[in-house]
Amino acid sequence: MVGKVYIVGAGPGDPELLTLKALKAIERADVILYDRLVGEEILEMLKGMGKELIYVGKNSGERGYDRQMEINELMVRLAKEGKVVVRLKGGDPFVFGRGGLEAEFLAKHGVPFEVIPGVSSISSVPTSAGIPLTHPGVSSSILVVTGKDCVKKWQESILKGTLVILMGRNNIKEICDNLIRAGRSPDTPIAVIENGTLKNQRTFFGTLKNIAEIVERENVRGPTLIVVGEVVNLARRMVNPKIFSFL
Repeated sequence: MVGKVYIVGAGPGDPELLTLKALKAIERADVILYDRLVGEEILEMLKGMGKELIYVGKNSGERGYDRQMEINELMVRLAKEGKVVVRLKGGDPFVFGRGGLEAEFLAKHGVPFEVIPGVSSISSVPTSAGIPLTHPGVSSSILVVTGKDCVKKWQESILKGTLVILMGRNNIKEICDNLIRAGRSPDTPIAVIENGTLKNQRTFFGTLKNIAEIVERENVRGPTLIVVGEVVNLARRMVNPKIFSFL
């Protein structure tokens, strides 16, 4: 009997920033595979719960692809032994955490899984230091990058990177038209997520050239978050209602 894998975001390190949903998954777990960036206080808490812990972090200089394949195969093996596995990652598993690769691998191998978002260091760490990332009249956008890329790639972000747009539902046609004029392909994948994380969450997929029509046809009226970029196609490869759920 196949078990289940929970891909869980542990937040930036403070145990009190673990979500209730993450804690429930941890309580169910038979074994926890944890990363290097999971906070020490969280690890002490897990030890106190008597959980089986396996360190699967990556060290500097280690061959990332080989290590990632070992982790992927370990998750599948443990789940197929009937165990409930928590894959615990620092921050949010889908933000610089390779959670997408792991979810895709589990879906490919028919292993039931659930992805549980975590409080991302992108917003929580500046907030804890008293730094608002957006502020009226000061900043209305945020560019999030990895220091492993060169500055040239940062400059190309609007044409090649992933764009996350908040409060863009009413202006979606204008946004898409302007992105196309700026040089983005009309066939660029885009997703509109309505009522994100709630029970009535809906996700609509399209491209820059047709998403505005889809949003209007489907009568999207709730709060929305828009994602633009090739990463949108990953969701289509992972979506299989028989074996997984996102929230």
